[in-house]
Amino acid sequence: MTETLKSRLMALIESELPPDGRLPTERALADRFGTSRRLVRQALDQLEVEGLVWRKQGSGTYAGQPSDPTGDLAARIAGETDPLQVMEARLCIEPELAALCAIRMTDEEISRLRTLASRQVVADAQTIELWDGAIHRLIAQCARNRPLLTAFALLDRIRSNPDWVAVRARARSRASLSVPQSEHEVLIEAIAARSPSAARQAMHDHLSARFAALKVEFNAGMREAGE
Repeated sequence: MTETLKSRLMALIESELPPDGRLPTERALADRFGTSRRLVRQALDQLEVEGLVWRKQGSGTYAGQPSDPTGDLAARIAGETDPLQVMEARLCIEPELAALCAIRMTDEEISRLRTLASRQVVADAQTIELWDGAIHRLIAQCARNRPLLTAFALLDRIRSNPDWVAVRARARSRASLSVPQSEHEVLIEAIAARSPSAARQAMHDHLSARFAALKVEFNAGMREAGE
């Protein structure tokens, strides 16, 4: 019964929703499909787990996924800042995320972190950006602090600017690609040792080294643009 109801709900979603994507109320859906609100709620629960709908408290159920509230803000801020300012902000936030991970990260999550770091051993200059980002996002998530995660997500969104990605890639190409790998290993071992102070320092040292390399590349680019 639930599977049939899910199919009928999806048919409604694909054909009759208003522009804002909001579904009718559970009561209206129950009346429409001649079933109980309990079954409607169960079907919507399953669709939510599958990522097809989402709920906003006090407003209702909507099709799809909620928009990232940091998206538009990040787009605006990106035009008012530069990679060096973003690195300064990361240095304020990410060492604390690492320290919290030393307290809160599970053994399974640390294993996942090691797996991500191992990918950098065989990565080239183009794909190292992918694995580096994945490592830092996992640390941010596993710190389990929503305000800090939101701040990190905003910075991460700004960093996705294609021009900035190119600057970081050039900064890496001029330094040994093994350096970030060894820095990540030190960081992961500090987290695994459950030492917040060591994890904080390891993240600070890692970002400071990347900051120095980025500053050289960014300033060189600014000089070239001025010529």
